Amino acid sequence: MSLVHQNSSLALKLQSNDATREPKWVRYVLLSIALIFFLSCLLLPLILVFVEAFRQGINVYFQALIEPDTLSAVKLTLITAAIAVPINVVFGVAAAWAVAKFNFRGKSILTTFIDLPFSVSPVIAGLMLVLMFGTQGWWGEWLQDHNFKILYAVPAIVLATVFITIPFVARELIPLMEAQGTEEEEAAIVLGASGWQTFWKVTLPNIKWGLLYGVILCNARAMGEFGAVSVVSGHIRGETNTLPLHVEILYNEYSYSAAFAVASLLALLALLTLLIKSWVEYRQEKSLKAQQQD
Repeated sequence: MSLVHQNSSLALKLQSNDATREPKWVRYVLLSIALIFFLSCLLLPLILVFVEAFRQGINVYFQALIEPDTLSAVKLTLITAAIAVPINVVFGVAAAWAVAKFNFRGKSILTTFIDLPFSVSPVIAGLMLVLMFGTQGWWGEWLQDHNFKILYAVPAIVLATVFITIPFVARELIPLMEAQGTEEEEAAIVLGASGWQTFWKVTLPNIKWGLLYGVILCNARAMGEFGAVSVVSGHIRGETNTLPLHVEILYNEYSYSAAFAVASLLALLALLTLLIKSWVEYRQEKSLKAQQQD
């Protein structure tokens, strides 16, 4: 009977594979479309950035990178990311904890607000900040009277970046924490652990790879944001230009080699982000397999 059962299972498996197996020409067409899209829209532009960056020689390339305005843009980009990413990590973990671990009124509203930056154009986000902090805005007159400068300065750039990058950490953690459930946290509390002890000893180890993944995406978007930052920065050269804005200014001034040299920094950042992202995904899958085996 067991042999008959094995044969029938094997036959059903083969039939299932035959039913879902596509003809070779369909697979080749789909693969060709994917490769053409990858080469033409992703790989070729990336290669051209570096080709144009080194067109006038390596000396011109490095001269563009060590120019004071470029160094200022790099510094401002790093400062913005260094402020925006930790803020979104704290908010993302707190929001994910609230949504995944508790039931409360307004839960759906909170998740909607988390997704708001995905549905609002970055330019609109910048304009909202102008309406709030501009000279004719809600708080513009009060800010001027008290000599606080937010718009066309670093604070507005940070606020715009924070708004745009809000969803990345939270949206990465919410499904992960919902899938894990609350059993381990409840067991820890029953055994006498405090809220902080439960978070540091139980919750955080379970979400560490998802959290790192969200931080990587958040950091990449923070450093590469253009639309919202462009509206609120004022484009003050050497003061309020981040790397993407500096690339635009150089290109508009027909300094093509310098523009592509600075753009290559962002391209290298994107490649580094992809490598770290792939490593985190590998570690996360390995961790999940180890948990399943246990």
